[in-house]
Amino acid sequence: MLDPSSSEEESDGIVEEESKEAMAPQAGSRISPSRTSESSGGLAPSSSRSSARPTSPSPSAASEEKEDLEKLQRDEEERKKKLQLYVFVMRCVAYPFNAKQPTDMARRQQKITKQQLQQTKDRFQAFLNGDTQIVADEAFINAVQSYNEVFLKSDRVAKMVQSGGFSANDFREVFKRHIEKRVRSLPEIDGLSKETVLSSWMAKFDTIYRGDEDPRKAQQRMTASAASELILSKDQLYEMFQNILGIKKFEHQLLYQACQLDNLDEQAAQIRRELDGRLQMADQIARGGKFPKFVSKEMEAMYIEELKSSVNQLMANLESMPVSKGGEFKLQKLKRGHNTSIIDMGQEDENTLSKSDVVLSFTLEVVIMEVQGLKSLAPNRIVYCTMEVEGGEKLQTDQAEASKPTWGTQGDFTTTHPLPAVKVKLFTESTGVLALEDKELGRVVLHPTPNSPKQSELHKMTVTKACPDQDLKIKLAIRMDKPQNMKHCGYLWAFGKNVWKRWKKRFFVLVQVSQYTFAMCSYREKKSEPQELLQLDGYTVDYSDPQPGLDGGRAFFNAVKEGDTVMFASDDEQDRILWVQAMYRATGQSHKPVPPTQVQKLNSKGGASAQMDAPISQFYADRAQKHGMDEFISANPCSFDHASLFEMVQRLTLDHRLNDTFCCLGWFSPGQVFVLDEYCARNGVRGCHRHLCYLRDLLERAESGAIIDPTLLHYSFAFCASHVHGNRPDGLSTVKVDEKERFEDIKERLRVILENHIVNFRYCFPFGRPEGALKATLSLLERVLMKDIVTPVPPEEVKGVIRKCLEQAAQLNYQRIKEYAKIEGKQKHSKTTSHNDCWKNVGRLVTPAKKLEETIRLAELVIEVLQQNQEHHAEAFAWWTDLMVEHAENFLALYAIDMDAALEIQSPESWDSFPLFQLLNDFLRMDYHLCNGKFHKHLQDLYAPLVVRYVDLMESSIAQSIHKGFDRESWEPVKSLTSNLPNVNLPNVNLQIPKVPNLPVPVAGLSVNLPQMPSFSTPSWMAAIYDSDNGSGTSEDLFWKLDALQTFIRDLHWPEEEFAKHLESRIKLMSSNMIENCVKRTRMAFESKLAKSSKTTDFRISPTLCTMFNVMVDAKDQSAKLCAMEMGQEKQFHSQIDELIEESVRDMIQLLVAKFVAILEGVLAKISRYDEGTLFSSFLSFTVKAASKYVDVPKPGMDVADGYVTFVRHSQDMLRDKVNEEVYIERLFDQWYTATMNLLGTWLTERMDQQLHVYQLKILIRITKKKYRDFRLQGVLDSTLNSKMYDTVRNRLTVEEATASVREGGMQGISMKDSDEEDEEDD
Repeated sequence: MLDPSSSEEESDGIVEEESKEAMAPQAGSRISPSRTSESSGGLAPSSSRSSARPTSPSPSAASEEKEDLEKLQRDEEERKKKLQLYVFVMRCVAYPFNAKQPTDMARRQQKITKQQLQQTKDRFQAFLNGDTQIVADEAFINAVQSYNEVFLKSDRVAKMVQSGGFSANDFREVFKRHIEKRVRSLPEIDGLSKETVLSSWMAKFDTIYRGDEDPRKAQQRMTASAASELILSKDQLYEMFQNILGIKKFEHQLLYQACQLDNLDEQAAQIRRELDGRLQMADQIARGGKFPKFVSKEMEAMYIEELKSSVNQLMANLESMPVSKGGEFKLQKLKRGHNTSIIDMGQEDENTLSKSDVVLSFTLEVVIMEVQGLKSLAPNRIVYCTMEVEGGEKLQTDQAEASKPTWGTQGDFTTTHPLPAVKVKLFTESTGVLALEDKELGRVVLHPTPNSPKQSELHKMTVTKACPDQDLKIKLAIRMDKPQNMKHCGYLWAFGKNVWKRWKKRFFVLVQVSQYTFAMCSYREKKSEPQELLQLDGYTVDYSDPQPGLDGGRAFFNAVKEGDTVMFASDDEQDRILWVQAMYRATGQSHKPVPPTQVQKLNSKGGASAQMDAPISQFYADRAQKHGMDEFISANPCSFDHASLFEMVQRLTLDHRLNDTFCCLGWFSPGQVFVLDEYCARNGVRGCHRHLCYLRDLLERAESGAIIDPTLLHYSFAFCASHVHGNRPDGLSTVKVDEKERFEDIKERLRVILENHIVNFRYCFPFGRPEGALKATLSLLERVLMKDIVTPVPPEEVKGVIRKCLEQAAQLNYQRIKEYAKIEGKQKHSKTTSHNDCWKNVGRLVTPAKKLEETIRLAELVIEVLQQNQEHHAEAFAWWTDLMVEHAENFLALYAIDMDAALEIQSPESWDSFPLFQLLNDFLRMDYHLCNGKFHKHLQDLYAPLVVRYVDLMESSIAQSIHKGFDRESWEPVKSLTSNLPNVNLPNVNLQIPKVPNLPVPVAGLSVNLPQMPSFSTPSWMAAIYDSDNGSGTSEDLFWKLDALQTFIRDLHWPEEEFAKHLESRIKLMSSNMIENCVKRTRMAFESKLAKSSKTTDFRISPTLCTMFNVMVDAKDQSAKLCAMEMGQEKQFHSQIDELIEESVRDMIQLLVAKFVAILEGVLAKISRYDEGTLFSSFLSFTVKAASKYVDVPKPGMDVADGYVTFVRHSQDMLRDKVNEEVYIERLFDQWYTATMNLLGTWLTERMDQQLHVYQLKILIRITKKKYRDFRLQGVLDSTLNSKMYDTVRNRLTVEEATASVREGGMQGISMKDSDEEDEEDD
């Protein structure tokens, strides 16, 4: 951009170069419209273009040429219109007096482009792939993965970015909102708060988003962009509107210099002329009756008052502008004298200036350089100078030697005299002893003016009698600054009727007292107040011909007012032009004086040579005229239709704003608002027209896909509504017919687009962005539906409109997710199916299983949509929560149609649809509004019969499996669940819902074919049930099925309490019956097994018997979980089955103890043959004695004892190792020991009168001792071991031992006493 203060030569060279470039294309056969529009002078196409064509063109060629010409003309008209518009905009920027750049507007963020979105996707994908050095935990990675899949890859985000509605801050806020729930749901960690985790995650997000970019550069760029959004300089504003209006640099330079935009006085004068023209236009309208068409005839008079009131307000604003920068003058706010319609005529005396009102203040700088011609003084004499302004203080220079009288000393003075007297004196020090004062050598008195030369000059000094040097000269410079409120000064000849009644030369100063008050004042030397003054209000200045009879002055001009004429004359032409221009700005007249030299130049065809005495402003004006810019500069602003011009500049500014790098949402930047505000105020653009055009432009952009902030629409709509309905806060009350019609049209368009946005709220406001936009849309819709500005719309009407929109939104959203699911399904199918397989599977693609899979996937999408609605849009619909619930129900009702169709084609034998119920029910039951709603109840009604039928079939299947399983049960212990059991499918990891357990075998009496359960690895959620199981295959299968069934029913989370309790009671009762049946069958099998076993010491406890005990143990454990009901139920299935299990275990222990007793009875029966007095006893004794003489005969009876001891120990070890319940083992051992000891005591009591045979004694001693010791080792309590019966047996055996020891042969080392040898023998 060219600097407006650039030199004349530089700017002229640029202009010439541009003009050459613009005129170059004329030599070609065609000129494109763009080329023509770029020409500096707006030249028409050259004649060479037409001569290059054939003399008799064809009709098509002629038509094409005509279209080209028309297009060129349209482009040229458009270019001229933009140039004229740019002139008005430049003046608004150069001298604003109504508006300021707002500093309270919301700062706009940089928008995200398509490339930046793709770059962001790549950066997050690189993080997920592990290609970055960012350390993160699993929870953060999962959050980023979800953010990447749900947000970054969303089509809605891509469309929003394409529309320019997303900023980097939006991306960050969406992620922050996305992770807040995740962080809140994390478990508490000591010393680590949730806020710390949240801030850490956001810091990692910023690192990922930024990538390898230097954060300092990004911060600098953000700071620079933020600054450009706040306050713009004038040069930046010029450059912005050059881009908006398509103005070239050299065109701006020409217009800038010709309009004198850097001259504030010229701009203020231009404003005064414009305001005066607007007042005259208002008077013309009032006189001619050419009013716009208003809605009421009475508004015509009000319209004139509005026009004058607005101009009066602008005048007041202009008056408030300071005349000087930090001056000492208190400016009076004086009105224009001719504005009698506004100003009270009674204040005329108050507006008359007095001489004291125009007192000026000047600053003088006096610099004394040197004195020349000082020859009479000795070289070493000291000389110095003094300086003073008449009536002020006196200053002195430094001392210097007479041989070199140079100083360079500056003195600063302040005076109120426009023609001050500056005295400078030269002194030398007196050498006389009695001299009191220094000796004056010479003096000079000067009368400077602000127009005097600023450089140093030689002045001849008036020497005193004491100085012999008569040719003294002093070189000094006097700079007299011009005050801001002094617009021009100089010597003029003047003659008037009321003032300056004698034609003579006087010193005049043009003083600005306020923005609307100027005075021509004549001053005498050494006077601060003017001798005479002329207030210029109402005068018109113009050039004049020389007046006969007036001697003095060469260039004449006059100031004319009705009844008065003042004639002025200057000594040269250039001074006259400067005076006329200054007074032209001061009077505010509409007529612009033209110098006679310029008129002659315009009339001469050959073009006269440039006037060398013309001012630089005239040079710029001539150059602008040369390039065709004069018509734009000199055009009268009051003659233009500023409504249409503003409409154009606002539309172009909006296009420029929407295409810049900021996410503006239709909001102008502060600089743009400032220029548009200033333009409207300065050129009288009605506020309603401005906002109606703004609304129309915004709606057009919104209809074409741009993102527009509804709050912005609300502001403009509210302004227009208050205007049309006569409730403007600024008091303006006239309403044009076209304004009302346009408002009604825009109101209808706005209603349609708002309803469309509500219907498409998921796509117009994805993820709740822009923040608060949906809520503002609903608020604006309520405002649009109002009939007038004060009467609120009935709530039911608003509710009805929103309800209708949400009904359409439900259909739209469901249609979109169905299309998305189809596309997703096709992509998935194309990845897994080859081209050749596609033709083979055409006929069977839509199988029931595939349909169900698609329905489940669709359900996931439905839930995701509803969750996003709740998370991102529920706050906006806070006032209409019931409508959002209806929307969700309508949305689910549409899904219900597809769900019902998918379930209808499912096989009655298939239970694969239960995960669908669990998926939907788990979502619905957690939603306060949707729980037990229409869709939820429909879902329950649909699945309740399936659940009942499934439970019935499972009950029959389990019952039959128990019957058949126990019939062919081998009672082998089950060490691993996966070895023999049929199993179910693994839970679906994606849905987090366990699959339904299938029925293992067909049910008798039913015609359905139930599928077999496929094999699988034991799920982790089932492992705890079977950690130490040694039960039978049938029992383990039973318990697992019952547990899986109950888990399935529990995971259904049936929402209806009554049916849920019924299901629970039904399952508990089933489990109780099944376990009861299992317990009874196990007891029967146990009794049968024992009955078939041996009754001798060869009997061994088999693992099958232990397995039966373990079945009881498992039954007891499982009954606590499978049969327990909540307290307060009528039936306590758990307590009933517990009683049955305890009774069965007691019977099994009794049966086993009876078996052990029977074995001991067999042993005792064997040794009973040795009873005293029997033939068999004597025979056996004799035989043993005879045989012992020849061979080594084993100890008679010890094999029987050893066999029994081995049996006992084996049985104990087997029971201890295989049975899992310690309580049952202890109970069995106690009863076993007590029963066998009672049997021994009874057997000995029966032989109380007989003496035991030695062999009987040895066997009993061994059995008793080993039994006591073994059962003590097994943990039988001493109270049980040392019972009375044991004491009786022990005492009897001790007595018998003592008797037998004195017999022949003795006990051979066997004794009731404990001994180490016996222990070693046992080992």
